[in-house]
Amino acid sequence: MIHPSVVKKQRLTMLVLTIVIIATAVIGMGIGSSSVSFERLIPTLLGQGTFKEEFVIFSVRMPRLIVTLLAGMALALSGSILQGITRNDLADPGIIGINAGAGLGVAIFYLFIPVSSGSFVYLLPVVAFAGAMLTAALLYLFSYDRKTGLQPVRLVLIGVGFSMAFSGVMIIIFSAVDPFKVDFIAKWLNGNIWGADWPFILAILPWLIVLVPFTLYRANRLNLLGVSEPVAVGVGVAVEKERVTLLLAAVALAAAAVSVTGGIAFIGLMAPHIAKALVGPRNQLYIPVAILLGGWLLTLADTIGRNLVEPDGVPAGIMVALIGAPYFMYLLLKK
Repeated sequence: MIHPSVVKKQRLTMLVLTIVIIATAVIGMGIGSSSVSFERLIPTLLGQGTFKEEFVIFSVRMPRLIVTLLAGMALALSGSILQGITRNDLADPGIIGINAGAGLGVAIFYLFIPVSSGSFVYLLPVVAFAGAMLTAALLYLFSYDRKTGLQPVRLVLIGVGFSMAFSGVMIIIFSAVDPFKVDFIAKWLNGNIWGADWPFILAILPWLIVLVPFTLYRANRLNLLGVSEPVAVGVGVAVEKERVTLLLAAVALAAAAVSVTGGIAFIGLMAPHIAKALVGPRNQLYIPVAILLGGWLLTLADTIGRNLVEPDGVPAGIMVALIGAPYFMYLLLKK
């Protein structure tokens, strides 16, 4: 049983994070190359703005903010699941190569397979999932030992190796295609939020609607998997079955996020760690907090990045990496 004071602390933390997310979104909608004054935001949201104000808010800023928020949530939840099933605090879909596998799948799809623009948006998450799933299967295969089970440290090291290998494959592919298409994929790999339109929200939202409740329903199993395999087996958990099922969920979440935001790492690493520090290590408590933290971190990074340098700004992936890479090194030295 979870102590009521801990539950109260979790709810208060989630309330504060929700307020912070709303404040960040309001600031994000008001600033930019075509700024909308803050006193005009509420009238514009209520349909009383000028054509320019409504275009900037509803066609440019708002869909980008929502996509970024949802993608950050998906990456944070994916990282939380991966850290639980591998018992490795360094696990993150960007670090262990899952994002790179999804990116390679999307690059091949975009560069070599002709498809109509209408179906392109909705096919991207499926293609990204296929690439990420193949990568995850290879990671699991190379990290698993029949005697000792999944090797967490080996998983991270092999994942880093896969990321580097996929980068090499990308360079080979780039040398053989149209430079215009290469420019798009290069920006995509840097974590440039390119899916900033309403259809992209519909491409990522269903994955979260299904997989967030599913993960919370499986939270107790994640707790057991995070302790040790003998304990999980002792209470009747089918360890490998649960691990594979949850791995599929983590891969799907990461692929859905990467398909609309590009290659963004470290959100899935930082958000779970910060959430555990705030409300404790139980999955029922920290996963909802991590989801909100992930959404806020990516929204904040994108808001700062796009207003830092004119005219195109700094990609959100680079902004996150500036914070996440030192944090990763700190954890690596600490663990």
